[in-house]
Amino acid sequence: MKNTAIIIPSRLGAERFPNKPLEKINNLPMIVHTIKRAQESQIGEVFVATPDDKIFDIVKENGGQPIMTKHDHLSGSDRIYEAYSNNLGDNIDLIINLQGDMPNIKPSSISKLEKLMREKKCEIGTLASVLRSKNEINDPNIVKVQVDEDLNDSSFIYAKDFFRIKKDLRNEKIYHHIGIYAFTNVALTKYVKLSRSKLEIERKLEQMRAIENNIKIMVGFSDSSPLSVDTKEDLKKVIEEMN
Repeated sequence: MKNTAIIIPSRLGAERFPNKPLEKINNLPMIVHTIKRAQESQIGEVFVATPDDKIFDIVKENGGQPIMTKHDHLSGSDRIYEAYSNNLGDNIDLIINLQGDMPNIKPSSISKLEKLMREKKCEIGTLASVLRSKNEINDPNIVKVQVDEDLNDSSFIYAKDFFRIKKDLRNEKIYHHIGIYAFTNVALTKYVKLSRSKLEIERKLEQMRAIENNIKIMVGFSDSSPLSVDTKEDLKKVIEEMN
């Protein structure tokens, strides 16, 4: 059976910006905006995987579907696997991991990733967009992805590397990585059984676990650059954009 679920991992204990899922944008908590963008993509049911009662209650109060998870997960993908394996099971063959701090992602970007995954039949997929400015290349809060050829609207190509800061960049093709992943149910199960990798820990980027274990991540192109909210400054920028 071919069904897609979007699972949004969300917790209050982020080191750089504690309690950020509950920060208000236009009088609604950020996590609720992210849920709405996911629902608007119309590709499948939307769930929030959280270890926190406050997030669980806010999601439920706003008509969402929260799933309570353990506290001790070391990555969002580990958290969504618990939600998937304990609550969804064999009815779902494609799982979208959408970061909860992306309240202004375009629903069309989410649906595009799902379409690419269905057409190309790969294990893990994600999206990238052009860097907004030269300053982004040196901003550690913005994750970059390196590929071997220019991305265009029909691209779905192999990701060579993901990083926050990298020295000695010359003519490499670098894009702004967008915090969304699509896993087949088989790939997600395989991923979570792997130990945390060296570069995953060093860079604080969970996708490095896949790359260091020779699991290919494919990258599609998004025509927008939704900002992940990692700091108070990011929140101000997102509020301005969404107003």
